[in-house]
Amino acid sequence: MIIQAEMILDVQAELGEGAHWDSEADRLYWVNIDGRQLRIVDPVTLSEQIYAFGQKISAAVPAVSGGWVVALQDGIYKFQEDQSLELLAQVEKDLPGNRLNDAKCDSKGRLWFGTMSMEDKRDAGSLYVMEPGGKVRKALSGIGISNGLAWDDSRGLMYYIDTLTRGVDVMDYDLQNGTVSGRRTVVRFPEGAGGPDGMTIDSEGMIWVAHWNGGCVSRWNPHTGERIGKIEVPAPFVTSCAFGGEQLNELYITSARGGMSPEELQRWPLAGGLFKANTGIRGVTANRFAG
Repeated sequence: MIIQAEMILDVQAELGEGAHWDSEADRLYWVNIDGRQLRIVDPVTLSEQIYAFGQKISAAVPAVSGGWVVALQDGIYKFQEDQSLELLAQVEKDLPGNRLNDAKCDSKGRLWFGTMSMEDKRDAGSLYVMEPGGKVRKALSGIGISNGLAWDDSRGLMYYIDTLTRGVDVMDYDLQNGTVSGRRTVVRFPEGAGGPDGMTIDSEGMIWVAHWNGGCVSRWNPHTGERIGKIEVPAPFVTSCAFGGEQLNELYITSARGGMSPEELQRWPLAGGLFKANTGIRGVTANRFAG
């Protein structure tokens, strides 16, 4: 299966990321990390509502109580439509060279999020979980670039990407306690495929992974390690993906253009755009933060 993605918004984002489909609001949330923006897309009109922040924002997840929990550079905040911002948890105060990166919620409404070094240190990041009440605990350390997250509740599994490992790991997931164990690698990216970035999962338990410097999203059977599909994206730095639409069968895909040379931008003029592909495969409803 090879599908071609189409660009739906020519945003020219420096670092588009964090695609999240809100099935209740029928809206797509995504961020421009370096542009410090939360962008909310109406899928019918393709109009956008844009919120600007004073620091980098790497993810936004709607909260059951209203508004969003957002991962900013130094911590997790509650953000409301009136643009009020409340700090819920400051993270890694002792590591000013780090920032938060990808974040998603499990089906109990816990927020999982990771960190990474902005100074290219290999193992300076960690993976954390925040309970709906606000308590934060560390789940993994020694992480390079904490990225994609996905859960298969039917099998008690959590999938996780540290981009620098060039693979996708799986862990046994205790949903009641929000704990992980038995981390092991299930997918290895071949040479020349770029690095694994954001990730989502479909209703068949297959995972979809964005290729940073690979120009595509790939579909994998995580139980065999076999690649079983590909969505080609006319941008080299593909960063995240999320199923959306009425049938949850449209894959929204973000990309980046920061740091590209004039020659690269001439070759890839759509880099930094927001893309969509009709997959014919149903995704899984994204979870909200329970706080």
